[in-house]
Amino acid sequence: MDIRPNAESEAAIRTLIAEAEKYQNDTERFIALHSESAIIVNIAGRRVLGKDAIHHAMTEALASPLAQVLTHIEIEDIRLVTPDVAIVSATKHVSDERDADTRARPGASVPSAGSLGYVVVNEADGWRIASAQTTPIRTS
Repeated sequence: MDIRPNAESEAAIRTLIAEAEKYQNDTERFIALHSESAIIVNIAGRRVLGKDAIHHAMTEALASPLAQVLTHIEIEDIRLVTPDVAIVSATKHVSDERDADTRARPGASVPSAGSLGYVVVNEADGWRIASAQTTPIRTS
């Protein structure tokens, strides 16, 4: 099996990841991009299991100053595990737009970048995110 997706699958996967970035502050649209049993480990190491828990965590985050921490995703590689499962390697660029006082609070800082790995699955209604995990990139 070729480890690279065909052009149609690659385009659909790239669109999925672009929509995840686009809807990072729109809970309903963001959640719709995930499989029912999705797992997210964010850049701070918080693990959230399942769509309902992701919805809850995202709703809480968007009601806080974390709504002003924005990300841009740069896809570096897409590899098929099976024809319906792919691993996406990406870099997450983080822009912390919170006010200086909030950013200066103990434990409030966020890394400016992370290595982001996705597992995406091709379900009946299209490609969905099954797992997303971000590991902070040390800058010094």
